[in-house]
Amino acid sequence: MDIKVLRDNHKLLAEYKYELGKIDKGYTGRSLFVNVSENKIESKPVSQMMKDKFVGGKGFGLWYLWNATTPSTKWNDPENEIIICGGPVCGITQYPGAGKSLVCSISPATDMPIDSNVGGYFGPLLKFSGWDALELQGKSEKDIIIVIDGNNGTVSIEEAPLEAVDGHVLGEQLTEMYADNEEDKRNVAVVTAGSGAEHTRMGLLNFTFYDPRRKVARLKQAGRGGIGTVFRDKKIKALVVKFSSVKGDLNNPFDQGILNRTGIKLHKEVHDLDPKQNNMRKIGTANIIEVMDEYDLLPVMNYQYGSHPDTQKIKSTVFIDKYITQGVQDGCWYGCSLACAKAADNFLLKTGPYKGHKVTVDGPEYENAAGLGSNCAIFDPEGILELNFYCDTYGIDTISFGTATAFAMECYERGIINKEITGGLELNFGNFYSAVELLHQMSKGEGFGVVVGQGIHRMKKLFVEQYGADADFLFDIGMEQKGLEYSEYGSKESLAQQGGYGLTNKGPQHDEAWLIFMDMVNNQIPTFEDKAEALHYFPMFRTWFGLYGLCKLPWNDIAPANNKFTSEPAKIPEHVQNYLDIVYGVTGKRLGTDDMVRESERVYNFQRIFNIRLGKGLRENDKTPYRSMGPVTKEEYESRQERYDTQLKEKIGYDITGKTTEEKMSVLRSYREDQYEKLTDAVYKRRGWNSNGVPTIEHLKELGMDMPELIEVVRGLQ
Repeated sequence: MDIKVLRDNHKLLAEYKYELGKIDKGYTGRSLFVNVSENKIESKPVSQMMKDKFVGGKGFGLWYLWNATTPSTKWNDPENEIIICGGPVCGITQYPGAGKSLVCSISPATDMPIDSNVGGYFGPLLKFSGWDALELQGKSEKDIIIVIDGNNGTVSIEEAPLEAVDGHVLGEQLTEMYADNEEDKRNVAVVTAGSGAEHTRMGLLNFTFYDPRRKVARLKQAGRGGIGTVFRDKKIKALVVKFSSVKGDLNNPFDQGILNRTGIKLHKEVHDLDPKQNNMRKIGTANIIEVMDEYDLLPVMNYQYGSHPDTQKIKSTVFIDKYITQGVQDGCWYGCSLACAKAADNFLLKTGPYKGHKVTVDGPEYENAAGLGSNCAIFDPEGILELNFYCDTYGIDTISFGTATAFAMECYERGIINKEITGGLELNFGNFYSAVELLHQMSKGEGFGVVVGQGIHRMKKLFVEQYGADADFLFDIGMEQKGLEYSEYGSKESLAQQGGYGLTNKGPQHDEAWLIFMDMVNNQIPTFEDKAEALHYFPMFRTWFGLYGLCKLPWNDIAPANNKFTSEPAKIPEHVQNYLDIVYGVTGKRLGTDDMVRESERVYNFQRIFNIRLGKGLRENDKTPYRSMGPVTKEEYESRQERYDTQLKEKIGYDITGKTTEEKMSVLRSYREDQYEKLTDAVYKRRGWNSNGVPTIEHLKELGMDMPELIEVVRGLQ
């Protein structure tokens, strides 16, 4: 449809004018509040307390969300908010990976706070337009867009009845609508969800960045926890921000020279070492597909197995040689020389409403290839790319879709559900056409796709209540925890990674702790205390990225040449110091590693108490499905029998002579579940929590987080 026709049918509902102001050491000093029920727009001050205790990014998001909601607030209540905040470092152009923003809301999947990090231009341009954060509340009656014009100092709410909903179309429409010309398109960033987000609990948000080489608005995703579902429930169709004249000093940093020197050092490392290390500039995160398969860590057929002979059909070189465009700088914010945001151009779609269209597919990343591919036994690169595209444009989280579909496939193959229940879909492992049909059904709110779109937590309940399934078996094979689907790593042989998934605040997402190689391959953390220390430091360190607006990939997907000779190579100490230097350069705060951890601890403990306030966040909520710990079925055990038999003999001292597989499985299970409980005890102790997972008042005082509203929540649970 003609852009002028779309624009002419907008109806201005509210407009707010503001002075552009000036950023000081990474902060604008104010946040933008928009209530779409009342069409209310206002500025809110950012206090020194917020900067001291919550820093920015995820911290600001959780603080605003806490104050907007009550212990009884549900995800679809008007008072639930979506908060987008980049943090004080967000937007610098000197150091790779400094364009991240964090999105927070109460999740439709978990009924708790969720945070999801995302690239693209929206976060930095929001700050440069004068706002440290954007706080969205209320529910509109009709589809609207919110437009932030940082050039002219205006914010508007506009009724937008005719635009598309799906991400790749709407992103293009609004980029063209609000750009003055082709060159100006780089100054426009759009946030959308999609038609699938309207009918599922796993909706994502797409954040655009305009690619002038491809001449297309590309998409990055805030994928986890269903925030896109909240977005569409509020009838928000899109957010638009426009700001011209991006420069490297717009954060008005404390010391620009430090940023320049630190960035140049890392750019040289990337140039010299990336081709010898992870090849991020060629393939991005998909570089580890075959690595995970080699170490028996790739999820295969709903995490039953860790490798498969057909993985060679979807290994990274297949995507490099046949699909991923090479020779194009693919950073999703200015100055990111790691450039991991890969894309397949002119990809011909075979199914769905866009069948026959040639599109740009942003991916695949490792999580997409593993979740949409091996976990569903779809060892077809073009099938993976098609699923990847439709997940993105429909606004469906690829991780949750892949893991939930794999669960449904296993239930189908085991006869727990059948063709009558699925509405005719043959959900066998490897059936690409049934998987993609689920996606198309989600976009329309039809068929069995609606059931799968509710996620594994709710599917388990439905299958037990309506189809007589065994609840214990479904708990064992249903790879979700706290209502969030597992991301795509097999954790059976890594106790630390089991904790890295199970002992998170938001659910099993690897962005808190990825410890598989430290634990399983290199045996660097052998004792419970060692594992507990790792499960304290790494979640805090990774939380810290989300406070400041940083991407974690330049931390450990490129390493200095001498890193292996350092005392703690897994921490990449030279890069940790880089980040401390960058924060000093922007904010003037001189932090050490202990200060870094302490900043994160304040926010991490706050989030734990937030969960408790909403009726979760206790030890019982940290229980994990057994498949994340060990073999659930006879087939799983016998596929790795030598390994498991050896462990029974050497680790437990169990005599396997004459024992059945079922007897051996029972003993192994008791041992592994006991190990997880002991790890939980050790981690809670290290984090300053009691045996039920509740932060102690003493620990809160030590952190300076003994705020009355927090003490009120935990006092009766000490």
